Amino acid sequence: MCKRVALLVILVCTSASVFTNAPFDQHADAKRMKRHVQRMQQVQPGTENSAETAALIDVDSGRILYEKLGDRRMRIASLTKIITAWIAVRSPKFNQTVTVSRNAVRQEGSSVYLAEGEKQTIRNLTYALMLRSGNDSAVAIAEGVAGSVARFASMMNADARKVGAQHSHFVNPNGLDHPEHYSTANDMALLTAAALHNPMFREIVRTKYYSMPWPNQPWDRKMKNKNKLLFMSEADGVKTGYTKKAGRCLASSMTKDGHQVALIVLRDGNDWVDSMRLLRYGLTAFERKPLVERFAQTVKIPVRYGVTATVGAHAVGHAIYPLKQDEQRDVRIVVHAVRSLSAPILKNQVAGTVDYVFHGKRIGSAVLKTDNDVKGSGFIGWLRGLFHRS
Repeated sequence: MCKRVALLVILVCTSASVFTNAPFDQHADAKRMKRHVQRMQQVQPGTENSAETAALIDVDSGRILYEKLGDRRMRIASLTKIITAWIAVRSPKFNQTVTVSRNAVRQEGSSVYLAEGEKQTIRNLTYALMLRSGNDSAVAIAEGVAGSVARFASMMNADARKVGAQHSHFVNPNGLDHPEHYSTANDMALLTAAALHNPMFREIVRTKYYSMPWPNQPWDRKMKNKNKLLFMSEADGVKTGYTKKAGRCLASSMTKDGHQVALIVLRDGNDWVDSMRLLRYGLTAFERKPLVERFAQTVKIPVRYGVTATVGAHAVGHAIYPLKQDEQRDVRIVVHAVRSLSAPILKNQVAGTVDYVFHGKRIGSAVLKTDNDVKGSGFIGWLRGLFHRS
């Protein structure tokens, strides 16, 4: 009996230390972080790292910018919750209230101290999942969205296949160790990039503080994000992870001039510094310009029944793909132009398409449009002009 009372006291004291009714002293917190911030500011872009496996991805294009044993099967701990949150924010039940089950409450590891029978919105549970890494929140979300953990895991695996994560398999929503629960750095990079396209997901993972109701308590759960990079640098996501078997894992992201990169490091004892180095590398080592500007060219299209024999056409498009300076020579431009155009021709008339191919993969496309008007010539040109005006 004494042991049970002692355990209850420890639980109450621990939860009170994590969630209080007092507002965070963010100024004092920032002072404590000052030394770490200064250290992070000195980290230079590069690829040197201590991770067992890693993958850096350009979020918009999906290009893997760097990998280290990216296809090696690994335990991923709480990085699993990236997929859980991504499913949650897209669910029509996201703003609905669910009842926390005994199964959710009994989850081991990190917790936000949900109580059996407690009612919370899936939105609140998702914030608790991503800021405090609540394993209980993960199961509550899974059961609330899909009805059971098993059905939710099937949704996770289906989403993984859709984004091309072919070397992953999930059996739970929180990442607790299981022999059939695994992924790779490359797969997790693909999944993280897909999730970051969702505005609600982006908002949650960059949130530093969040307040969540705590029924029957004199205070709310006031949560601080466990991702220290949000406080020490210009990072804007994503998720921490750790188990004894998985080691330290970190998914992070950073944005500059509207371009975002995401990084996965698995089993990395120096994850904060390594992540900062690689994220900055991803944003500085690659040029990001529209392909039509990078590979500007004019195509001559034969003209029938016109006052000129040809008309110029140029590529119009917005596709952007990250490339190093020395990689540009490896881009092949494939033009699919019409054989000819019949006058009269209007400026910006479509005359074909252009594909940009890099190492055998199409990385973007554009539309060919004419540079100027071309009037008709001769009787047929005059006749076509009449119909064209009508």
